[in-house]
Amino acid sequence: MLIIRGHHVVLPTGERAASIHIDNRTIVDVRDYGDLGDGAEVVDADPLVIMPGLVDSHVHINEPGRTDWEGFDTATRAAAAGGITTIVDMPLNSIPATTSVAALNAKRDAARGQCHVDVAFWGGIVPGNHDHLEPLIDAGVRGFKCFLTPSGVDEFANVSESDLRCALPMLARVLPPRPLLVHAEDPSLLGSPQGDPRSYATFLATRPAEAEVSAIRTIARLADEYHVTAHIVHVSSAEGVEAVAAAQAAGVRLTAETCPHYLTFTASEIADGATPFKCAPPIRSAEHREALWRALRDGVCSLVASDHSPAPATMKRVDSGDFISAWGGIASLELSLRAVWTEAVIRGFQLADVVRWMSEQPASLCGLDARKGAIKPDADADLVLFDPDARTTVTGAALMQRHKLTPYDGRVLRGEVRATYVGGVNVWRDGSLVHARRGRLL
Repeated sequence: MLIIRGHHVVLPTGERAASIHIDNRTIVDVRDYGDLGDGAEVVDADPLVIMPGLVDSHVHINEPGRTDWEGFDTATRAAAAGGITTIVDMPLNSIPATTSVAALNAKRDAARGQCHVDVAFWGGIVPGNHDHLEPLIDAGVRGFKCFLTPSGVDEFANVSESDLRCALPMLARVLPPRPLLVHAEDPSLLGSPQGDPRSYATFLATRPAEAEVSAIRTIARLADEYHVTAHIVHVSSAEGVEAVAAAQAAGVRLTAETCPHYLTFTASEIADGATPFKCAPPIRSAEHREALWRALRDGVCSLVASDHSPAPATMKRVDSGDFISAWGGIASLELSLRAVWTEAVIRGFQLADVVRWMSEQPASLCGLDARKGAIKPDADADLVLFDPDARTTVTGAALMQRHKLTPYDGRVLRGEVRATYVGGVNVWRDGSLVHARRGRLL
């Protein structure tokens, strides 16, 4: 028996002093701080905060096939460093993409024996693979991701409305329900670059908020027609928030997320040639950033996920600074908790809010909330010991991800993960991986 206790424990009922009793990877009880029983190993966490491990429902690991971009070892090492105890892998950019059971098995084989935190998997919907969806559910995927606009890789093609009409009847009948996750940009409203390719403004103009709104409305209409749960990934704009809110008010089963980079950065601070900031949809103005924070406050966006999507520096075009040809993806897996907490404090939020956005709600989206996302009896003993008042400057070269390029390099962030427990095992402590490969494939 292991007991981890402290005077600042973030529980579903609020923050209080408590002792967490752990046996066989599981929280067996949550008791008063001084209620320890006999014969247990006791870890006193004070003065740190004890939080549930984060669940990051939007991570691109890319192995097999593009392991030179990111792999299970480095991605889950970064997750442990950032207090993330469960990640859900996106069906691209690996080769093969997770659009069939054979591809899922190849991904599981690549992951086996490498993972330092728990890993679950999304399946993918691409043109013509609707017959593979039920077998993928039987094989354990948590739901399905699709793109309405080209994904950037040939093996994961974007879908049309007719493609979704082939797939959605299956999602409508499966129990328990599995969500449809959508990269929502209307390709007909994306523009061609006009101007200096090193200018961020040139890139930003190619992906207007109107493209996001149009795609969200399409998905809301289909979700309502087929009575399925849809989830809009990485909402980036005030207009996108309004479109999601309108669908929710009309009774559509639609949820949404945003990402740390949209909550942190603004277009005005992105210098010419600063391609580590490129992502799709793009980082927009401060007005859009503040609308996303209001969406979290109001519950229109229910969760925050990293959309960790690294690539080699050559693909990010760091030498030429060409935004148009650079790979679009932000690398931030181990920084997401600190980035969100830094900005949340400024706006008056509490750690309980961050836990809701980054633990409870992602676990619910993935159908893992019985065992993940909260400190409660019968849940997995996934815990984070967090110093909310620490301040550190990000050094990209010190990050655990395979490629060290990140737009957060040099930024001062608030908070620091002192220890991460996966299934009651201390896998990360004070800047080092102390117990390797303790993660499971879910």
